[in-house]
Amino acid sequence: MSNFFSLGRLFSLGNSFSHGVHPRHHKEQTENLPIQRVPFVSRYIMPLGQHIGVPAEPIVKVGDVVQRGELIARPKGFISTALHSPVTGKISDIGMHRYVDGSFKMAIEIAADPYATQQFIKIQTNSTNVRDMDIAEFIDAVQMSGIVGMGGAAFPSHVKYAIPDEQQITDLLVNGAECEPYLTNDHRLMVERPEAVLRGSEILRRQLGADRVAIGVEKNKPESITQLKKYLTTDMAIDIVPLEVKYPQGAEKMLIKSIYNKELPAGKLPRDIGIAVNNVGTIVALADYFDHGMPLIERIVTLAGPGVHEPANLIVPIGTPIRDVLDFAGGLKEQTREVISGGPMMGTPIADLDAPILKGTSGILAFTENETSRPREYPCIRCARCLEACPYFLNPSRLALLGKARLFTEMQDKYHVMDCVECGACTYACPSNIPIVQHIRTAKDNLRNRKAESH
Repeated sequence: MSNFFSLGRLFSLGNSFSHGVHPRHHKEQTENLPIQRVPFVSRYIMPLGQHIGVPAEPIVKVGDVVQRGELIARPKGFISTALHSPVTGKISDIGMHRYVDGSFKMAIEIAADPYATQQFIKIQTNSTNVRDMDIAEFIDAVQMSGIVGMGGAAFPSHVKYAIPDEQQITDLLVNGAECEPYLTNDHRLMVERPEAVLRGSEILRRQLGADRVAIGVEKNKPESITQLKKYLTTDMAIDIVPLEVKYPQGAEKMLIKSIYNKELPAGKLPRDIGIAVNNVGTIVALADYFDHGMPLIERIVTLAGPGVHEPANLIVPIGTPIRDVLDFAGGLKEQTREVISGGPMMGTPIADLDAPILKGTSGILAFTENETSRPREYPCIRCARCLEACPYFLNPSRLALLGKARLFTEMQDKYHVMDCVECGACTYACPSNIPIVQHIRTAKDNLRNRKAESH
């Protein structure tokens, strides 16, 4: 039995973070559906910038034959990561292709070989055993694996593991909360591959020098909790921590508060208080890479929503056109009006169904007129429900008013708009149907653009 109340880590059982909301979880569509694999299709689009940071640099040219798992773009700087071919085939184009948001970005297009077995090439690391690696070798290996944060942010994972000498990681926190409605890809991963979750957790814990691992799972996923505990052995420094069901439980600050009862100060990173946070999908990707030599060339995607004929949890090669994934599941219903990437609270509308599945694509959700028709917006009645909902203790109603007036500098200087993670809890709670988070996103984009232009 693991030491749940280990020294200095008295987990706040039954507690949670302040504020937040309780949307219907809508997970019944797919929570009991086993993961299945999407067949290979004829073409794949691999954007070079599908991670936060500097886009990767192509090392192939049009006409080259590539194998599944082969490196096709190398990192261009430290905050950048590698890109590998998801399929055996031929490079058919390197140019501008549509992204999920409708913009055009540089990408590598690959025409699949219809006669290939599609076995992936194992990556050879500098060491035959991850136990023999020092932290510098580990970080280099993770960068070349192409692994990023799989919860949606797609931040290059190796950057998180580069801990300054003056800091020490004492706790590894694995995020299995999956608090977004509809999404069940992390849940099915914990149910079907618990050994990989535990294995990846132990690999990363040893490399970071952490004392223990806490895997946080919301209580509406009892099968995940049961499966992880079933495969947990006494020699693993891992605790499975059931969490209250609340949104946004999966945000780093909220998880840290719920599990360790620690406040992460504004502007600080989890490592500043001795904690490293990783999504459960990232942890499994680490296990697959170091145990089997498989780079990040595929991921699990939840396909759900009222507009989908056949909801599913799917293993999808990265770069697969979204339209092909939808076709595999019977296509969209006639009354579908909007398709989004990610969850309904933080996801983004898909502008082009021929855009590809990315490393950070956790779900594809289709909604009908009933869910997408925008209700009439009324003036703010100053009810303060958005303040009660905001887990970051911001003033969403004031931010929305300033955003409408385009007073973006005041939003930043006086009301800390950049601290907002755009979870959407404020918009969900607003009885006047004010699109608060959309005003905040517009302001943050404007401020980022101004900063970029000034440099």
